[in-house]
Amino acid sequence: MTTKPIVVVGSVNLDLVCSCARMPSPGETVGGDSFHLFEGGKGANQAVAVARLDYPVAMIAKVGDDEFGARLCTALKAAGVSVEALGVAKGVSSGVAMITTDRQGQNSIVVVPGANGLLRPSDLDRAAPLLRSAGMIMTQLEIPMDAVEHLARLACEFEVPLMLDPSPAQALHPSLLRNVTFLTPNETEAAALCGGEGQVIDRSNVHVLAERLLVKGARNVVVTMGKEGSYLAGRDLGAAFAPAFKVQAVDSTAAGDAFNGGLAVALMRGMKPGEAARFASAVAALSVKRQGAQPSLPTAAQVSAFLKEKN
Repeated sequence: MTTKPIVVVGSVNLDLVCSCARMPSPGETVGGDSFHLFEGGKGANQAVAVARLDYPVAMIAKVGDDEFGARLCTALKAAGVSVEALGVAKGVSSGVAMITTDRQGQNSIVVVPGANGLLRPSDLDRAAPLLRSAGMIMTQLEIPMDAVEHLARLACEFEVPLMLDPSPAQALHPSLLRNVTFLTPNETEAAALCGGEGQVIDRSNVHVLAERLLVKGARNVVVTMGKEGSYLAGRDLGAAFAPAFKVQAVDSTAAGDAFNGGLAVALMRGMKPGEAARFASAVAALSVKRQGAQPSLPTAAQVSAFLKEKN
């Protein structure tokens, strides 16, 4: 039997990463420890996470016709991601993310969309055969909302499960949520989606927000809470907490993308919800132990060894 691929629709960025002892306050200059260039973007990170876990994956996205675009395309192919549906926007820069990380592994990010902002519903229509062939579609909110909404309608029409990472946080129309099979916000995004920005979310109240998101239309919700683990709820996932693994964090930049990639692969391989969340947590835990977005994403062998060690 042919394995249906995971198709990721989303952003492709080059990350300019500066590390320092602590985050600067507004108007303050601090000395940095190091500077690196890494391939990133939430869409590309998730696609590479899937590829590293030895699962077939294709990317639908846009890069600019600059040297960054060529580098990003080459990196995706080298990771094992199919880039046949990767478009090149003429006269536009590729997406760029400027990231500052501190010695506690926390980060702040400024994203310039560039070519990512030119992904249109018509691009998705042209890639319809690829989307129709998918076992799961993954997307995020670093591309235009009209493309996300059109993608959700196509996923529903093609009867392909859609995993939506609602980042960066913003309001979502109920018509979009009704076409989402797996909604995967972190605690900040979950609060924002429910109109409670700034609300502290933990194990004592996360079930309330998850239920609100289910009422809004999502079929299943997985709320990630960093060190607190994740909470699963919905028609296919039941209701349960999944613990996180304790590791020494170096850079948390792609932890959410690693979790989503791991969760998608686990579900496609038929793991039960709790087992799938544990697998995704292992992928995320390993990703924070190294600097950079895509360079930090673990292989299937590394995840397997980690889980055996934790048993």
